[in-house]
Amino acid sequence: MSLKQQIDSDIKTAMLAKNKEELMALRSVKSLILLAETEKGGSGEISQDVENKLLMKAAKQRKESADIFQKEGRDELAKKELLELEVISRYLPKQLSEEAITAELKKIIDQVGAKSPQEMGKVMGVATKQLAGKADGKLISDLVKKLLAS
Repeated sequence: MSLKQQIDSDIKTAMLAKNKEELMALRSVKSLILLAETEKGGSGEISQDVENKLLMKAAKQRKESADIFQKEGRDELAKKELLELEVISRYLPKQLSEEAITAELKKIIDQVGAKSPQEMGKVMGVATKQLAGKADGKLISDLVKKLLAS
């Protein structure tokens, strides 16, 4: 079952359960997918890789918005964003643990032969491709800096 079909099914379930918050989050994800499919020059279908990128971007936006709302004391808006983040997270691929990411990064550092923080770009280029959808880019960056500094 494709992501679009899964979301359509979950929208129906949320409608029957009269779960307005979840329904709104699911509709926003479906909207992202429809926009990507109908994008100029698009084929009408999107790959799973593109779907994952869309979901990662949406999750990151929700997380950042929730953080901003919490800092400003707007708890009701932060709660809404966190609920949407929770719904989006259901469709994301399983995220790697920090230990697993560190192990992968050590392999990549050995592979490209990086020895100093000045070579971070080489490592990040390979790491972001290999860990796409499995780890947050900021976490990858922070771990690479820490590994190359030591």
